[in-house]
Amino acid sequence: MRAARLIKMVLLLQSRPSMTAGELARELEVSERTVTRDAQALSEAGVPVYADRGRAGGYRLVGGYRTRLTGLARSEAEALFLSGVPGALREMGLEDAHCAARLKVSAALLPSLRDAPDSAARRFHLDAPAWFREPETPALLPAVAEAVWEDRRVTARYRRGEEEVERVLEPYGLVLKAGVWYLCARVADGGASRTGASWTHRTYRIDRFSAVDLLAERFTRDPDFDLPAHWAEQSERFARSILRAEVVVRLSPEGVRRLRYAVDPVAAREALSGPDGPDGAGWVTVTLPVESEEVAYAQLTALGAEAEVLGPENLRERFARDAARLAALYDGAGDGRRRADGG
Repeated sequence: MRAARLIKMVLLLQSRPSMTAGELARELEVSERTVTRDAQALSEAGVPVYADRGRAGGYRLVGGYRTRLTGLARSEAEALFLSGVPGALREMGLEDAHCAARLKVSAALLPSLRDAPDSAARRFHLDAPAWFREPETPALLPAVAEAVWEDRRVTARYRRGEEEVERVLEPYGLVLKAGVWYLCARVADGGASRTGASWTHRTYRIDRFSAVDLLAERFTRDPDFDLPAHWAEQSERFARSILRAEVVVRLSPEGVRRLRYAVDPVAAREALSGPDGPDGAGWVTVTLPVESEEVAYAQLTALGAEAEVLGPENLRERFARDAARLAALYDGAGDGRRRADGG
């Protein structure tokens, strides 16, 4: 365990000019005291780790020290080739660069590990699009991807409702969610790029762009921007923003288990976060946030008899009417049964 941590520490220092003890501690998930001991152990083993003292100090490698890929274990080499997403790279226009990188890494591996790319490909495949949907690659994705990788500002026109809007964007990162491409970008408040403007991060669906022009001007990234954290926050905020109504539901134990598969995960989590204790039959009553009563009807129908809608009253009445219709359809004397029997 410690050996793997020491290797990771060397690789981290190799990838950056220097790192503070606090930064290394966060990356390695250890204490700063452990970082100090590990740095001493590396130095004693001949790895030239140098500690700069003072408030602005940290750790760095000296003498142009570089480690090599020949120390990779088989599992590490296979995991390295799992990191590629061929379909997404192709859509971004990076297929050639991806192939070249794989060849270079393969050439650097020990002969006994040269089959790692094929071994990984036989064991894992990522199919990003959702079921029952033909994936469509936005025509402007390669241009957006180029701007993201080169930190270049763009002028973009996109559809917002019935109108088109033009914005100057700083493209920070791309997200592929269920077959749909999104751009996380920084934009000046008010839409215009101007000196002294306040900038904020927003998310755009790339298939809604009608034009993207790369500008010669490059931008400086905010070092504190975290793409996965930004996406998670935006996704949850969007999910909460559309939950504008509430339904009171009584759930059986099985209904509680199946709720997260029937409704939005944010809604299910909120509903089940503080329900009252189960009643004598083991059922619990929850308040479920929903997009609308119509959506709630479609979602809760999937729970069948494991859920009883208590309110609003008109939604409860709708379930009661449909339950009566279902009972009539499945009655042994129903018209469908008689027709099937030739009666």
